[in-house]
Amino acid sequence: MSDERAGRADKESFIEKMENKIEKTVTRSKKLGDKNDLRIKAIENGTVIDHITPGQALNVLKIISVGENFKNTVSVVMNAGGARGDKDVVKIEGKELTEKEVAAISLLSPKATVNIIRHFEVIEKKQVKTPECVNGIVKCVNPNCISNSNEPIDSRFIVKECHTGALLLRCAYCESVMMENLMMNFK
Repeated sequence: MSDERAGRADKESFIEKMENKIEKTVTRSKKLGDKNDLRIKAIENGTVIDHITPGQALNVLKIISVGENFKNTVSVVMNAGGARGDKDVVKIEGKELTEKEVAAISLLSPKATVNIIRHFEVIEKKQVKTPECVNGIVKCVNPNCISNSNEPIDSRFIVKECHTGALLLRCAYCESVMMENLMMNFK
């Protein structure tokens, strides 16, 4: 099996495991008597990522390295109705995101907001900004690109927004273009 296929299988396996855990949690909550309202406990310290593009919450967890070995509480809400339409929400106890993680989230969900929580209070709230350039986040689709060789060089992409609102990533080295299935190419 190629490295690319193995990586894709790992990502799919991670998502299946997380979906299974989420399904069990929601089922258990419904059995406890919740009728129409599921509540998620406030976090003392950590991060809330709100307004995630519907269906992308598990991908967000993957790119910020929150998996089955992460020991703190993680809450996920998918396809929740909001004032601005459907959205996903992720709450992560005990983790603040790096700038690189926020940049990666912006590629999947350009309208997301990141809230930093300390002592149960929102101390910082910011809209993610899609950077003009991303380094070391996405793997080039061109197998012959210098960033995919054994050279000590990080991938580098120029990010543009198309007239449709979709993001276009152009490799700074070989000029290969990516528009779809970005998650499959995250490092």
